[in-house]
Amino acid sequence: MPVKIRLQRHGSKKRPFYFIVVADIRAPRDGKFIQKIGTYNPLTVPASIQLDRQKALDWLHKGAQPTDTVRRILSFKGVLYLKHLLRGVKLGLFDEAAAMEKFQKWHGEHEIHMKKRQEENRKPKYGARRGGAPVRRVERKAENGEG
Repeated sequence: MPVKIRLQRHGSKKRPFYFIVVADIRAPRDGKFIQKIGTYNPLTVPASIQLDRQKALDWLHKGAQPTDTVRRILSFKGVLYLKHLLRGVKLGLFDEAAAMEKFQKWHGEHEIHMKKRQEENRKPKYGARRGGAPVRRVERKAENGEG
């Protein structure tokens, strides 16, 4: 049975919210699925992703094929990098401890980068609350007969 890791849409009209699920390729988009492994909300800035990394990795090892969007999400969360490192362990290029060390280093750098992006998006834009660009005041010339 061919299996895909894909998005299952929920949420109201023009307010999408997705479950990341493992499903048979013959099942409809929002229909029957095998296992739910996470959620994806594209409306937040940056998009919020909750993912069970171990379940996703297990399904990838079993041969499940992710869709293009889910592949980007898995790459962003480091699941594909972890799969790559574990493949190196299997081939004998390095041991599992070294692989986990590399992954932890990458994960730490990634978290720092994401916190920086969140902080940049939380800063209020200049004039955003007032509804536009700043207003400059022009000083009036004294009308004492000069001019």
